[in-house]
Amino acid sequence: MTQRIMLLTGASRGIGHATGKLFADNGWRVLTLSRQAFSPRCPWLGGPENHVQLDLGNIEHFGPGLEEIRRRLPDGRLDALVNNAGISPKGPGGARLGVLNSDYATWLGVFNVNLFSTALLAKGLIDCLSAAQGSIVNVTSIAGTRVHPYAGAAYASSKAALLTLTREMAAEFAPLGVRTNAISPGEIDTAILSPGTAAFADREVPMRRLGKPSEVASAIYFLCSDAASYVNGTELHINGGQHV
Repeated sequence: MTQRIMLLTGASRGIGHATGKLFADNGWRVLTLSRQAFSPRCPWLGGPENHVQLDLGNIEHFGPGLEEIRRRLPDGRLDALVNNAGISPKGPGGARLGVLNSDYATWLGVFNVNLFSTALLAKGLIDCLSAAQGSIVNVTSIAGTRVHPYAGAAYASSKAALLTLTREMAAEFAPLGVRTNAISPGEIDTAILSPGTAAFADREVPMRRLGKPSEVASAIYFLCSDAASYVNGTELHINGGQHV
């Protein structure tokens, strides 16, 4: 059988790292994309050779970046695109950035990475995804549906917009054989957690704990698998019941 290929943004840590490892362990070829060089912390085979260095916040560089990604797809097929990269700027001491203390550069940087790059990657690779009858998974956030004590206004707004983009892509791409879904994580135990998140989860999450990156990765894998062949345009909540 032809080896399946995925393109993953934001793979060096947290949810992205767990996702890349899970797909690789299940025989997928994992292409990674980030503004940094390949991280030695990523354990999957062929990592450096399957890594494309591209700053998702610099939209002007997207043309050459897409060309390089396509060069890594010799058969012109891409089975999965997982848009996991995201930024959430903080103020001094890790303070939450609201509307009043977020400038235009902050808004533009967040939306370039969290929203616009997702649309441009999908547009630039849709023929490869269609050839493989592939799947797109966008990583939104519980902050996209409610005011969050740690996530800033720009981040939350970008994630709300990403859910809308997911629906648009699901409707537009399905006739091409490409499914598009989103996963919405809550409080996940990663290195970028704000101080106090564990105590917040113990109070606010019905399951009284943080989620594990591997639990989110498993949901992403499901959405990219044949088991989800009729799942399209949905947002899967992975938050221990926090959204209820």
